[in-house]
Amino acid sequence: MKRKMVHMILCCTVVILALGAIQNPFATQYIETVKLNASMMVETVEDPLYETIVEHANKVNIPAIDAKIDRVWKAMPGYNGLEVDVEKSYDKMKESGTFNQSMLIFKDTKPSIHLSDLDPAPIYRGVSEKPMTALLINVAWGNDYLPDMLSTLREHQVQATFFLDGSWVKKNPQMAIMIKEEGHEIGSHAYSHPQMSKLTEARIDEELSKTTDVIEATLDETPIWFAPPSGDYNQLVIERVHAHDMQTIMWTVDTIDWKNPEVNSMISRVVPKMEAGSMLLMHPTESSAKGLDAMITGIKEKNLMLGTVSELMNETRLPRNMEVDINGGSSSD
Repeated sequence: MKRKMVHMILCCTVVILALGAIQNPFATQYIETVKLNASMMVETVEDPLYETIVEHANKVNIPAIDAKIDRVWKAMPGYNGLEVDVEKSYDKMKESGTFNQSMLIFKDTKPSIHLSDLDPAPIYRGVSEKPMTALLINVAWGNDYLPDMLSTLREHQVQATFFLDGSWVKKNPQMAIMIKEEGHEIGSHAYSHPQMSKLTEARIDEELSKTTDVIEATLDETPIWFAPPSGDYNQLVIERVHAHDMQTIMWTVDTIDWKNPEVNSMISRVVPKMEAGSMLLMHPTESSAKGLDAMITGIKEKNLMLGTVSELMNETRLPRNMEVDINGGSSSD
């Protein structure tokens, strides 16, 4: 008898709760909202304008590029993709009811694999899909030519990445400060310009730590890029650099300015080799100081931007890639 009474009470409770939920104004509002959204989705999908935007998006969307270890170029950064934001583009065009290519709204899509996800490896270049290059200036000597080079970079409004030798920074703190104050990026070039591949693990760590310490003390900046002196490295060097929270930077094109080449000959050899993703190595030498203006001008004439290593390795797409003739979309960012 008691069991029947309990069963009846439970049944009555369920019925009462169900009736309360149906009559609850919040539940009713939620149900109506769901119905309205479903109705709007059906109308949107059936709208020819919406379908046109989707079709166009499928033609112009650019997939993201994953970072990878290339057989030739070793570690290479990723690059954001670009795709049409269909919903926002539709909202922008639905008042007129007609498709307008210039009203498309784009959004970046991120790679699945980033440079930081890769195993330690040297970096020789950026991705060819990003129309940017970088100037690498290794400094362990050549003070006489640095002011002219800084002046030329300032005139062109170009920021480079200066890889500073630790002992040089200690001897020339004001010159190092001047480089930073000009807005240039600071990297590490070891402390005493050694042949890194010949060092023990302890000596490699010492070279890296001492350079980071003096740069932090002098410039209040911690380098994240390391350029091995003379481009000399082995896998142990790469791994120790990685352990010090840096990545190893090599180069794509070399001025070979330490051989004091004839300036025009150097320019005519270097500029044609520069392409999207290239990194150009130089030092504060007479040849590079005299040829820097022409090299920058030549690179810009190839519709290539010049940035720091960090900017080149950054996955963010450049605004110029929004141009109509590239992807059929909006010319504004």
